[in-house]
Amino acid sequence: MIHYLLKSISYIFHPLLMPLLGVIFYFSKTPRFIPEPVMKAKLFSVTILTIILPILLYFLLKTIKRVESLELKTTKERIIPLILNVLIMLLILKRVLPYDEIPELYYFYLGILLSTLTCLFLAILKFKASIHMIGSAGFFMFAVALSIHFKININGTIALMCIIIGAIATSRLHLKAHTNVELLIGFFVGFVPQLVLLNYWL
Repeated sequence: MIHYLLKSISYIFHPLLMPLLGVIFYFSKTPRFIPEPVMKAKLFSVTILTIILPILLYFLLKTIKRVESLELKTTKERIIPLILNVLIMLLILKRVLPYDEIPELYYFYLGILLSTLTCLFLAILKFKASIHMIGSAGFFMFAVALSIHFKININGTIALMCIIIGAIATSRLHLKAHTNVELLIGFFVGFVPQLVLLNYWL
C-alpha cells in the first residue's frame, strides 16, 4: 500500500506540471487586472507547450528508441528530452510570456530555462540530478517570491509545499530512482536560479 502511495506521488507531482502550476498560481494571486481572455490564452498555450507537446515528443522518442521509459533512468536518455525542453522554454519566453507582458512569469520561465540547461550540463557529465526536485523547488521559490512581491500571506500554502517536497523526495528514494545527493543537487538546481533572478523583478 505504501509503495503504491509513494509511486503515485511521483506521478501526481510530475515535473511536467510545475511550469503550468506556476502560471496558475500567479493568476490566482496577482492583484493586477489581467483580462480573462488573456489569462485563458496564456494557460492554453502553456498547457500545450509544457505538457501536451513533451508527452507527444516522448512517444516519438520512444518509438525511435531514443528513450526506454518515462522515468529517463539513464543520463544518456535525458539529453535529447532536455534539449527539446530548452527549445520549448525559449519558445515560451519569446512568444507566450515575453518580458514586456508579465515580467514575473517571464523570469519564472527564465529560471526554469536555466535549471534545465544546468540539468542538461550535468547529464552530459553523467550526473542524474532529480528533475522532480528541480521542478518542485523552482515552483516553491517562485511562490514564496510572489507572496513577498504582492504582500500576501500564503503561510499555509508554503507549509503544504514543504510537506509535498518532502513526500516527493521520500517517493524518489523509495523507488530507488535517486540517491540523497541527486535529490539535494536537484533541489538546488531548481531553487537557486529562481532565487538569483529575484534581483530583476522582486
